[in-house]
Amino acid sequence: MAGYEERREAFSAEGVSIIAATVDSQEKTQEVAAPLNFPVAYGVTRDIGNALGSWWDERRDFIQPSEFVLNPKGKVVFSAYSNAPVGRMDPAETLTLIKYLNSVTR
Repeated sequence: MAGYEERREAFSAEGVSIIAATVDSQEKTQEVAAPLNFPVAYGVTRDIGNALGSWWDERRDFIQPSEFVLNPKGKVVFSAYSNAPVGRMDPAETLTLIKYLNSVTR
């Protein structure tokens, strides 16, 4: 999440709000979110993961990365799902793609 924080102003300039969520407790999430200037929700459940179509790690009982970029109407523009700790959206690449999409839709 640090990479998104580093580019938060650039995302904002493109009209993007960053929101994160985790399965962690409120206390643990507050620790992780302390240096961030965007909201981080806590307590993501299996039901929420299922609603998102996410991979749920049966062995360790938690959600794997599920990331979405939504347009202003809430429609998914692009997404990334993973079944392991790798495969997350790279903040720099995500920003580049958003800049491109904004340039062709404005």
